[in-house]
Amino acid sequence: MRIGELARITKTKTETIRFYEKEGLLPQASRTASNYRSYGREHGQRLSFIRRARDLGFRLDDVRELLTLADDKSRPCGAVDEITTRHLKEIEAKIADLGKMRAELSRMLTTCKQGTIEDCRIIETLGPDLA
Repeated sequence: MRIGELARITKTKTETIRFYEKEGLLPQASRTASNYRSYGREHGQRLSFIRRARDLGFRLDDVRELLTLADDKSRPCGAVDEITTRHLKEIEAKIADLGKMRAELSRMLTTCKQGTIEDCRIIETLGPDLA
């Protein structure tokens, strides 16, 4: 199949497919006599793996490592667990940070008196020199 069909099937932009090829995450496609890229079923499977991992927020380096591990079916999956555990901890830290931001924004809104910008506590809190 051509790149457009692979893109449509996997719901991936053609530029992204080319990027993954350039990064070595997706094997280079063979070329037809007319110099079009020709992708096979294995490209679609690998691209779907990459897309799912990226949708879950794994960094490119993690995806690369997961692909390497996935290519060796006889290896124990402990390394996969380590990568996933590390990623989960990063997500949990982000969630905690978002909770703190939410609390601060809520606190700032409770101080708002709906007056003028000159008296705006939110502007004052964000940049005391601007108020």
